[in-house]
Amino acid sequence: MFTAFDVSTSGLVAQRTRLNAISSNLANMSTTRNEYGEPEAYRPRYVTFQTDTGIETSGGGAGVRVASVDQSTEPPNMKYQPGHPDADQHGFVAYPAVDMTTEFVDALEATRAYEANIGVIEITKDLGAQTLRIIA
Repeated sequence: MFTAFDVSTSGLVAQRTRLNAISSNLANMSTTRNEYGEPEAYRPRYVTFQTDTGIETSGGGAGVRVASVDQSTEPPNMKYQPGHPDADQHGFVAYPAVDMTTEFVDALEATRAYEANIGVIEITKDLGAQTLRIIA
């Protein structure tokens, strides 16, 4: 029973990491400079999950872990804004290749997966309580 908690907890941690990456992408979707103040568009980050065989239940369930958090290699979106302080010699400004709709859908999916893991924890807790009530 306690392994089921571990599996669900690994899902919560993984989805939290994914939501952090999504919130970072949305927060920086208009960022045209890097952390050193140089003109460079923010690179969106994407989380990759991997099965964690270190957390397995007797029924064959397995945990999940974050395999990597990678930066996008997609080229930035170029907008013609000749008056912008970060415009190049041709008047184009590099904006991050962040699609707000895709990020919102990913955030919704991560939120639902997070809620599902919480639901499994609640059900597992209730099963344990009912088992103890029957035994006692």
